[in-house]
This record gives sequence, C-alpha cells and structure tokens, in this order.
Amino acid sequence: MSATAERIPVELYFDYVCPFCYIGWHRLARVVADYPVAVHYRFLEIHPDNPAQGRPVTELGYLPEQWQAMTANLERMAAEDGLPLAERDFTTNSRQALLLAQTVFDQRPEAFLPLHAAIFHAYFVERRNIGDEAVLRELAAAHGAGDLTEQAWQTQAPLERLLEHVEAARRIGLSGVPTLVVGKRAFPGAVSVDTLERALREQGIRPAAREH
Repeated sequence: MSATAERIPVELYFDYVCPFCYIGWHRLARVVADYPVAVHYRFLEIHPDNPAQGRPVTELGYLPEQWQAMTANLERMAAEDGLPLAERDFTTNSRQALLLAQTVFDQRPEAFLPLHAAIFHAYFVERRNIGDEAVLRELAAAHGAGDLTEQAWQTQAPLERLLEHVEAARRIGLSGVPTLVVGKRAFPGAVSVDTLERALREQGIRPAAREH
C-alpha cells in the first residue's frame, strides 16, 4: 500500500479487559492490513468499579452457565483465529491502561500499536494485572513510551479524552464493546473478518493496491 494513499476513518470502541475486544481487534488488524482505513480508537472503561488490585471473575455477576457458555465461545473464536488465550480467573480495573494508551496514541502514535498489542497480550495471555501501574510502566518502557506515564496519570487531558469517548458512545446508542463504526453503521461484537470486509465494501472501500 502506498504511504500516500488516502485512508478512510473507522471507529473502534473497546476496553482492555474485554476478551471479545481482544479478539475483535486482532480481526480488525487483519482487515486493516489490506484496506486503506485509519482506525480511530475509542477507549471505554466498562468496569470502573473493579479495584486496581483485581478481583475474581466470579464477582462479575454472571450465572455459572452463562460464564461457561461465554468462555466456550471465546475459546472457540480464539482457536479459529489462532490466538493464544489463557484461562481467566480474575478481572481488573482498566482506567490507567486506557489513560496510558490514549496518551501514547495522541503524543507518540508510532508507539501506540506495539503498546496496545502488549497490553492485550499481558492480560489475556500472560495473566498479568494491567490495573497495576508497575506492570503498565514496564510495558510502556519496553515500547518506547516510558516517559509518558506521568502525563497519562497526572494530567487532566487524557481523562477528558476518555470522557469524549463516553459521550461519542452515548450519541450512537452504543450497547457494548467491541463496536466498530463504519460510516454511519455500527457493528457490535467481535465480528468476523468477512463481515468487516463486507462492511467496508458497502461503503465503497476497496482493498488497497499493493506495491511491487
């Protein structure tokens, strides 16, 4: 794809503690590799009541049969996509991770995707607590953004940006994450690659010609 090719914006609403967001983002990344789109990341905190030290997933309020069905679905989707997915027995607070990612997205965009992927991997594969600032500092330092943690957590601008995403979600009547918005159409859930490609084609977006 030419570096000068015009990219068409799409929006992804997500949270780092949402397993379907982990799968949905990887699917979107496969499509982005072939289509001239620019992803506008909308960071949403879905469990603000979770403590930073984490808590058992049994406290999320799901009935055992609901949790088992959801877990089986997640494992099936991850296996189909060849994604690693560790068994989860705890959840955590994502606000500091979201603030950090938002700051890096705004201030050092070239470092955003590596850090973004690392946060997902740390939580869903390595079973690390991404609510722990020490973990996030380590990930930020490893991906060229270690100097941005204080700006992310001690200044007002990143939090204001998160609140903007909440308002944007309210305007479109968002009911859950992940949700991808293409044009004026919202696609909730970890939709398939085929569905994503069809949505782009319906908006007149075609695969980018590859350079030889």
